[in-house]
Amino acid sequence: MPLLQPLFTGVIDERTLARLFDRSKGVKWGLARASFAEALWRSVTSRFGSSGANVEEIEIYLDSLHLEDLALAAACAEGQVTAWAYFIECFRPALRKAAWAIAGEQDGSDLADGLYAELYGLEERDGRRRSLFHYFHGRSRLSTWLRAILSQRRIDAVRERQRLVPLDDDGGLPASAGMPSAPADPDRAHFAELAHRALASAVANLDARDRLRLASYYLQHLTLAQIGRLVGEHEATVSRKLDRLRRELRRQVEAILRDQFKLSRDQIGACIDCALDDSRVDVAQALHGANPERGPTSSTAPGQGVSPRPEGGAHHRV
Repeated sequence: MPLLQPLFTGVIDERTLARLFDRSKGVKWGLARASFAEALWRSVTSRFGSSGANVEEIEIYLDSLHLEDLALAAACAEGQVTAWAYFIECFRPALRKAAWAIAGEQDGSDLADGLYAELYGLEERDGRRRSLFHYFHGRSRLSTWLRAILSQRRIDAVRERQRLVPLDDDGGLPASAGMPSAPADPDRAHFAELAHRALASAVANLDARDRLRLASYYLQHLTLAQIGRLVGEHEATVSRKLDRLRRELRRQVEAILRDQFKLSRDQIGACIDCALDDSRVDVAQALHGANPERGPTSSTAPGQGVSPRPEGGAHHRV
């Protein structure tokens, strides 16, 4: 029976799944392609919901995912020993430090331990462990997602503590009421701004035809077939070139952050993480911001003057 039945019937074919699975390197964790397909399907349904999407949009979305992190999470959710050993060795020390930064050493240790329990999955449903890893969909790095979970768990704990602490005799608020949910990262806004500037610069350096492809997809929200008719290419070619452009933009952004802004490797990684989490940093804004006052006309140069993506549309980040 085909691995894609019934998950991706009529959406992607076996060859596409094989290509994505190969990129994920899931074999080294003992992850089956069928399990990887389930993880992809959870990600797709989380992204597009009941509204659905066409095949081209789904394929572009799948190609944009952090597939190696998604495969690692899926293997850990299955309880694969090699995957868990790698996760504990490579992720646990950084997560514990992040938890300490959020909640202090004592509370942070409890916070980290609680997260590990959720990730492993102590609760069973229908005979299967319910691991928190099932809710990782690969849209950001696994490390970024885990830090976000830690912050949210801290917020939940503080709110619960405030709810249970009685008012004092004067009827005032408990002492912890003014306590921030989590300490702000003073570098976060700065890194997000640098990422945005680097992306805008990288987009500006593209040739007109590449800007047209990006603007048609991210701003005008055209399908691959429509873009193909516009530029005289097959939709499969458009898909490949959009994928190439995204990868090239990321390389250019990293080069600008390194060479122009003189950031270290760790700082560049922090900028990319901030870009993934910050809704201000996306391709659509970089394209629109390059020429915000011009509307689409027949005399408009390729890649310029297109109308902004409708408000509420999904952000597409590098």
